[in-house]
Amino acid sequence: MASNAAVPFWRAAGMTYITYSNICANLVRNCLKEPYKTEAISRERVHFAVSKWTDGKPETPTIRTDTPDD
Repeated sequence: MASNAAVPFWRAAGMTYITYSNICANLVRNCLKEPYKTEAISRERVHFAVSKWTDGKPETPTIRTDTPDD
């Protein structure tokens, strides 16, 4: 049986590691002074492509841009 003592605190709080790291990144960005803060926030945007596969071949990818919600 596993002990709860070895569980990371973010897991014990019911978060995923991605959620925890996003919270930490937002805190660091908000602690920066200008002009570094504006520059860091502008890099927060994420671009990615989504492709559906049919018969073992990818269809035309859809480019998406997501910006985190404040």
